[in-house]
Amino acid sequence: MQTTPARTATTTAPTTTQDAPAVAPRILTGDRPTGPLHLGHYFGTLRNRVRLQADGHELLLVIADYQVITDRDVADRPAEHAENLVLDYLASGVDPERAVIFTHSAVPALNQLMLPFLSLVTVAELGRNPTVKDEIAHSRQSAVSGLMFTYPVHQAADILFCKPDLVPVGQDQLPHLETTRTIARRFNDRYGRGTTVFPEPRPLLSDAPLVLGTDGTKMSKSRGNAIPLGADEDRTAELVRAAVTDTDRHITYDPDARPGVAALLTLTALCQGRRPEQIAEEIGSAGAARLKQVTTETLNEHLRPLRARRVELAADREQLRRILRTGNERANAIADTTLAEVRSVMGGS
Repeated sequence: MQTTPARTATTTAPTTTQDAPAVAPRILTGDRPTGPLHLGHYFGTLRNRVRLQADGHELLLVIADYQVITDRDVADRPAEHAENLVLDYLASGVDPERAVIFTHSAVPALNQLMLPFLSLVTVAELGRNPTVKDEIAHSRQSAVSGLMFTYPVHQAADILFCKPDLVPVGQDQLPHLETTRTIARRFNDRYGRGTTVFPEPRPLLSDAPLVLGTDGTKMSKSRGNAIPLGADEDRTAELVRAAVTDTDRHITYDPDARPGVAALLTLTALCQGRRPEQIAEEIGSAGAARLKQVTTETLNEHLRPLRARRVELAADREQLRRILRTGNERANAIADTTLAEVRSVMGGS
């Protein structure tokens, strides 16, 4: 349930009752531990999570380690990758004292919720999911497993267990969230007896451009076009120098005709809080070499404090493990309560 390009707009007002103070909506989001997070994650999700937490939202971050095998035959070093996700979260500014950071595999109740949820959707509905179709087309598995078709339900359990109000998603993840909303609605209709067991979580969409990689396509670990968040300044410079541009010396911002140039302009603009067209106009006929120099200097300057925090935090791996243990305990308490409620309304013990 990776979230969203660059900057998520949130205009949702805190919920209130006549006798209670305002309560900011609960937000559930997370990542799969498949390798280092990159600048697409940082500009697309990490910075926004920090803003949402600062606004008072209750933040739950799921490290979806079980979901790795959805489109891969094996999970590669999941514990190490999970710790590195925590490292990136903290370096980006997430406060572990106020956020629940947990791993899917450590919360058994999530998987127990899948069975009743699976009974609420049809095979045909799962097969029509456009995101599932796309993920099957890009699957790394030697053969497509049943887990791929049930992935939207798997994700619904990850979301609904904590009954969030909002889920940050990109456009490509909207079909998954719609499945979650459908499951919540059908569960309430079938078992709720007039009460709402599960709220239907609303999407929190981005209003910012897609973060492109060094080849001008969507920045992605699997495509080999990403700049890792933890890369040092020399490695960042190397990756930017190798970025694909074109032979037109005059720099313009044209994402359709010049995706490689647009990718570098967008990264620079995101760091500077400006529009990519402004950066392009300033560089003008100085060419791609100057563009890459500006992008490198801007990225390294912007990320220098974050990377310093990351190095400091990485020196204490036990702290990362303690944060995960605490988050897992808190997530289990929530999930066990939800599972007990589900069993009760379904007529079980």
